[in-house]
Amino acid sequence: MNLRMPPLGKPYLGGHFAPVADEVTGFDLTVRGTLPVELNGRYVRNGHNPKPGDVPTHWFLGSGMVHGIRLRAGRAEWYRNRWVRTPAPDGASPRGEDGAVDPTVSVAGTHIVEHGGRLLALQDSDVPFEMTAELETVGPHDFAGRLTTTMTAHPKRDPLTGELHFFGHSPFPPFLTYYVASAAGRITRTEVIPGAGPSLMHDFGLTEHHVVWPDLPVVFNPAEHSGVPYRWSRSYAPRIGVMPRSGPAEATWFDVAPGMVLHVANAYEDARGRIVLEGSRFDRASWESSWKWWVGAPGYPDTPLIGAIRHRWILDPISGVAGEEDLDSLVTDFPTVDARRLGRPHRYCYAQAFPGAGLHEYAIVKYDASTGERQVAGQGPGRMPGEAVFVPAADGTAEDDGYLLTVISDLVRDASELLVLDARDVTAAPVATVELPRRVPAGMHGSWFPDRV
Repeated sequence: MNLRMPPLGKPYLGGHFAPVADEVTGFDLTVRGTLPVELNGRYVRNGHNPKPGDVPTHWFLGSGMVHGIRLRAGRAEWYRNRWVRTPAPDGASPRGEDGAVDPTVSVAGTHIVEHGGRLLALQDSDVPFEMTAELETVGPHDFAGRLTTTMTAHPKRDPLTGELHFFGHSPFPPFLTYYVASAAGRITRTEVIPGAGPSLMHDFGLTEHHVVWPDLPVVFNPAEHSGVPYRWSRSYAPRIGVMPRSGPAEATWFDVAPGMVLHVANAYEDARGRIVLEGSRFDRASWESSWKWWVGAPGYPDTPLIGAIRHRWILDPISGVAGEEDLDSLVTDFPTVDARRLGRPHRYCYAQAFPGAGLHEYAIVKYDASTGERQVAGQGPGRMPGEAVFVPAADGTAEDDGYLLTVISDLVRDASELLVLDARDVTAAPVATVELPRRVPAGMHGSWFPDRV
């Protein structure tokens, strides 16, 4: 198979994204370098991997598949990949005879998180699917019936309380529903957010005292036939809502410039009490060009992201005015920070960089908010890293004392590796490289699940 040539003009079925046709398990993986003995747990990454013969109409609609690597005591014990077994890949219709949407008929291919002792595979258009530690599918999980909508693929766990904050969005009223689940996994709060609209809300912000809602101009449009019925709207007024975490679910809406964000790096309150939101921002041209790749439309670009750049919104509750600024010119997305800094000011942010703006290869980038410096770790011809997940060092004192975990897709070797990078200097040689028994298609989001002592 020629991995570089996408079949049927669908770029998300070729190259780094070419799906694998089966599930495999490998043990006692080869390690180059030295795995830190403190890395005891599992790195698991989710992504879209259509089954053989399936040609989805959008990148986001391919069947979910998780890839896991088990590390323990300096060894890489196993790798395994498993489809998330939802009804969707077997031809089930998302609409019943009565026209109601079944939120279990989806692909659960965007993210995987752990909460309340459960591994949950996520996609915005469905309910979570629980998986075992060995990555077998248990089934849909609706929080004992308390989840009555879909669930975002980007929930936020407060590092102090252990609560999980998340939302469900819909193209029809109620457009936005907010949830809080206790550390034990029980939903304790459910509220419809008044004033929200039918926009594509994939992610959101959580600060120490506020929830931040990006209500931006990619909105429901039934004329979009890719299966993801959203398009950029010139007439929709873009805004960002700020809602106190305590008290009634009433948001203050700030007008912002037209732009779209899929992935939030972090949100926090600064020393002046302003709410700051950081993420990768698309303008209209970059969104519509990237969308061509996501659907395989004529004239699609060479890479799945065009023009998305690191951006900051500053929302002042006293003046009621929003300020904005670009933070870099590189094309980046999938930003991450140390999870212990979620909702609080962070110094370091990590991102996946795409060719463009003077960069000619895929890379991992580290940003230092204190100095303004960045480190760019290019991966070389034919190599594409995924999202970089930060794992703190056991004895670390600085915010970047730890490791970045990312899976590399290597088209030259038709192979993949798990890289363990020193987060203090991502340009240095990897701390360790775990050779995987197969090529892993480029995917979406992943998490590190440490063993519980």
